[in-house]
Amino acid sequence: METEIIIKLKPYSLKEIADIYGISTKTLTKWMVPIRDKVGIRRGRYYTIKQVRIVFDELDLPGEIKKTVTA
Repeated sequence: METEIIIKLKPYSLKEIADIYGISTKTLTKWMVPIRDKVGIRRGRYYTIKQVRIVFDELDLPGEIKKTVTA
């Protein structure tokens, strides 16, 4: 059964992107080495929306996303 998952395209930190993929920041950093020139350098804490789009395009979207919402 396929479930539609929506990932909001917004500025994300390295940790937030790693959480989306379900990996550590160390692993994500290694994955991003080959695409470093396409993504560019992060200014401040967050990657821009354009940079996040490039990361998602290059690494593909994760197969499963779990989000916990606290009320």
